[in-house]
Amino acid sequence: MVILMISYTIIDVAFYVVAGPTEYMMLRDKNDSCLCTSTGLPPFSKKYYGVPIPDGDAATTPEEAEKVAQKLGKDDMVIKAQVLAGGRGKGTFDNGLKGGVKLITSPVEAKIYAEQMLGHKLITKQTGAAGKLCTAVYVVEREFVRREAYLAILLDRTTRGPVIVASSQGGMDIETVAKETPDAIFSTPVDIHTGVTDEIALKVAQALGFSNAATQEAADTVKKLYKVFQEKDATQVEINPLSETVDRRVLAMDAKLGFDDNASFRQPDVWSWRDTTQEDADEIEAAKYGLNFIKLDGNIGCLVNGAGLAMATMDIIKLYGGEPANFLDCGGGATAEAIRQAFGILLREPKVTAIFVNIFGGIVRCDNIAKGLIATTQEMNITVPIVARLQGTNVEEAQRLINNSGLKIFSFTDLGEAAQKVCQLSKVVSLAREIDVNVSFELPL
Repeated sequence: MVILMISYTIIDVAFYVVAGPTEYMMLRDKNDSCLCTSTGLPPFSKKYYGVPIPDGDAATTPEEAEKVAQKLGKDDMVIKAQVLAGGRGKGTFDNGLKGGVKLITSPVEAKIYAEQMLGHKLITKQTGAAGKLCTAVYVVEREFVRREAYLAILLDRTTRGPVIVASSQGGMDIETVAKETPDAIFSTPVDIHTGVTDEIALKVAQALGFSNAATQEAADTVKKLYKVFQEKDATQVEINPLSETVDRRVLAMDAKLGFDDNASFRQPDVWSWRDTTQEDADEIEAAKYGLNFIKLDGNIGCLVNGAGLAMATMDIIKLYGGEPANFLDCGGGATAEAIRQAFGILLREPKVTAIFVNIFGGIVRCDNIAKGLIATTQEMNITVPIVARLQGTNVEEAQRLINNSGLKIFSFTDLGEAAQKVCQLSKVVSLAREIDVNVSFELPL
C-alpha cells in the first residue's frame, strides 16, 4: 500500500506528506487558515476537530513574520524554519545561522530571523549536506509546560487495525524511549467498529502522566485525534509532544500525520496542501508516470517492476560490491513509455555509471519490454552500459530481440550473473571517469 504521509508540526506547523515509498509534501498552516496551496483548514483545525494547539501562524516573507508576531502580542514567542526534516533546532543554515528554532521577544526579532531563514537552506542530520530550502517560517506563542508526553495512533499489522501508543516521556525520540525504557510505552489496540471508548481514552490519558486536573482534557483530545485518524483516512497521527501547561491545559505542540493515498480521491483537501518545493524534482516527475522513485547515494541506476523485486535487486547489487543509485519501481506498468521516462530520470543523475533493468514479465510480456528497451536505447543515445535481466512470459523472444538489436545491452536470464556484470561494468566506467577517459562498449565483448 502506498502511503501519503503529511507531517504537520503544530507549534511550528510543518505538515510532512509522504506518498509512495517517499514522496514528500508539506503543509504550512495555522488554526484557521492554510498558507500553502489552498484555503482549506488542516485536520487539526479547531473548527473541525477542536484539538487545542498554540496560537501562531506561518509567514513566507520577513514582513509577514513581523505582522504575525505583532498580532500575537506576546513577549515570549518562537520562530521556526519550515523545512521537511527533523533536527531543525540543531541545524545550520547555509549563511551560517545556527539553529532553525529561535526564541524571540518582539516583532522586530521575528523579522530579523525570518530574513536569515527564508530563501536559505537548512542543513540537519536528516537533510544531508544539500540541506532543505526554507520557504516559510512559523511564528508561535511560547508555551510553558510542566510535562511533555507522546501520543500516536497507527495502523498495526499484527492486530490489523489501529493501535494507540502513549508514553509519559515525550518531546524526544520515541525509538530511544522504547529501547532504553520499554516499560514507559503503553499501547492498546482499537476495534474499528467501536472506536475509542471513554474507557480506552481515559486509560491512555492516565498513561500520559498528566495531573488529575488535565486527565479529562487529555482523554477528550485522544478521542478527537482518533476522529482525525478515522475521518481523514490516516495511517499515522503522531503528537510529540502532547503537553500539559503550567495552568493545566493540554496542547498538541507538534505532530506528524500519514495518509493512505489510495483514499486520496475522497480526501482532496488533504492532497491540495502539497508543497512541491520540499520534494525531490525527480521523484515528482516519476510520480507523474506512475513510477515509484527514491534517489540513493550509489551509481548503478535500477529499473525494476515490483517493490519486492526492487529491494532484492538493490541487495544483490550490494552483495557484488556495487551501490544502487535509486529505488525505481515501475509496477505492473512496465510499458515502453514507462521505460523511456524511467531512463530519462535515471540519466539525469551524473553519478550513474551503469543501468540495471530487472523485469519479471508476469502482467506484461518480456518481448514487449524488450521492444520498449530497444526503442528507448536507440532514441536516447545512452553512453553508459545497460544490463537487462528479463524473466517470465515470452522471455526467449525478448532475448532474441535484444541480441539481434545490435545495441549495447547486456542480456541475462540469471539474476546473479546480471548483478555481477553490472557491478563490474560500473567499476570500469567509474575508473575511467576518475582519469578523465571516455569508454564505450561493443557487443560481443
